[in-house]
Amino acid sequence: VQLQASGGGQVQAGGSLRLSCAASGRIFSSHVMGWFRQAPEKEREFVALIRWGRGNTYYTDSLKGRFTIFKDSAKNTVYLQMDSLKPEDTAVYYCARGIQYSSTPKDYDFWGQGTQVTVSS
Repeated sequence: VQLQASGGGQVQAGGSLRLSCAASGRIFSSHVMGWFRQAPEKEREFVALIRWGRGNTYYTDSLKGRFTIFKDSAKNTVYLQMDSLKPEDTAVYYCARGIQYSSTPKDYDFWGQGTQVTVSS
């Protein structure tokens, strides 16, 4: 499985970005697709996930209401809509395929290359 993340860029605070993650290879209904982010000198943190089959979603509490994860199964693509962006959202964003419903990076077996999001004040 290969994951190609795109859509990052530079935006002013309050703006929006939509990240995409296109997967080549099979994503089964039992898998989840997740987004993580890593800011400089910080650990990678969980952002959101979606179960591929049923579409259940889960978000880290601090981002609920601003970020939305959704998928297009026909395109094998998962998206992260980010609204009301803040400077503290600046990070490299990674998509990943998870083998279980989890916010822990070790439960994800394939990772995309990351896309930089920079939010200026």
